[in-house]
Amino acid sequence: MSQAEVPTTGRVQLALNVTDLESSVDFYTKLLGVPPVKEKPGYANFAVAVPPLKLVLFESSDGGTINHLGVEVSDTAAVGRAIERLEDAKLTTETEAEVSCCYAKQDKVWATGPDGEKWEYYTVLEATPDQQQASEVACCA
Repeated sequence: MSQAEVPTTGRVQLALNVTDLESSVDFYTKLLGVPPVKEKPGYANFAVAVPPLKLVLFESSDGGTINHLGVEVSDTAAVGRAIERLEDAKLTTETEAEVSCCYAKQDKVWATGPDGEKWEYYTVLEATPDQQQASEVACCA
């Protein structure tokens, strides 16, 4: 499996706000043992095979804080299964189809934890040239 491939079981995503992207990329490259798979101005993401982790860094004055959390899944059908499971569990969800966010077109569903933390189940449909945020939920916030 290549670094960028999504494991069939999915992988946890941790999106962090960092004050110095260059220093953070250097630190996490050393910590995780892999370079980022994507770097853009104010943005970097790592696809770690073991343990299955997607680490996303957003340059921000709110460094050291969580931007959002998520689970990257292999396809839109897996997002659909997550939607069904979350709704069956009586969680409030917000779905987005083909939203352009974080340099990718994605299908996703959001749920908010009891302390306000934003969680997403998502799949990447294709790369896009910009970080455009199509909603106010949490992406690239």
